Amino acid sequence: MPSHFHAVVWIDHSQARIFHLGLSGSDEVTLHPHLATRHLHHKANEIGSGHAAPDKTFYAEVTAALADAGEILIIGPAGAKTELASHIRAHAPDVAKRIAAVEAADHPSDNEIVAYAKRHFKLPLPRIQAPGAAPGERQAG
Repeated sequence: MPSHFHAVVWIDHSQARIFHLGLSGSDEVTLHPHLATRHLHHKANEIGSGHAAPDKTFYAEVTAALADAGEILIIGPAGAKTELASHIRAHAPDVAKRIAAVEAADHPSDNEIVAYAKRHFKLPLPRIQAPGAAPGERQAG
């Protein structure tokens, strides 16, 4: 088993922040789409939804970055998280089997993403030492 078995990806249409988690810590990779996100405006009586099509190259790169993870959590705002999950299911069924969940998350910090994933995967959270406490004593709470 690799030292970083779990992975969480926070994704929107402008970036993907990927964290591989394990008992020895975490590693982070940030990926960006090759095409700048365009803002499309839908006009009445026009064909189409006014939304940009999913960036398949971007999703393929994110999928490749997740390929060695044993369990994957996909989080993010809006539709990018579900578009990524759909892309993985269509193009990498072996990786799709390892998706544990796809959940909504607004715009958390890197530390909040890692803490959320650790709670989801039931990994040990870092111990908080009370100020002035001897090593090994935990803060009450």
